[in-house]
Amino acid sequence: MYIHLVFSTKNRVPYLNTFDLRIKVWKHIKENASEKGIFLDMVNGYSDHCHCLISLGSGQNVEKVVQLLKGESSFWINKNQLTTDKFSWQDEYFAVSVSESKVEAVREYIRNQEKHHQRKSFTEEYQEFLEKNNFK
Repeated sequence: MYIHLVFSTKNRVPYLNTFDLRIKVWKHIKENASEKGIFLDMVNGYSDHCHCLISLGSGQNVEKVVQLLKGESSFWINKNQLTTDKFSWQDEYFAVSVSESKVEAVREYIRNQEKHHQRKSFTEEYQEFLEKNNFK
């Protein structure tokens, strides 16, 4: 089962404010996921949020996977002092299942985050997700 997961930095602070820092964090999240047996197909984002496309294995659930990815990456960012202030992810997250026929479209969407956010803020994007997926 594919899941499109989105989570933001605490209070949407743009901690991940450089391209190089984002690449370093996404690479670490991908490596950590692999070590934990989480199939992370795609990861990318922008200065204040992260998108992941995950395929859940048997025995895995969204809550536990999110906890592992966010908790460990937050710890790693702070341990390595990659941000000037203490880093943390917001508690909430957004997750929707993705049908097999839409997986490539979601991959492409996640892949193009840098370009996408030159035109649209995370707040606008989040509102669109809520409306598109009929969340109230």
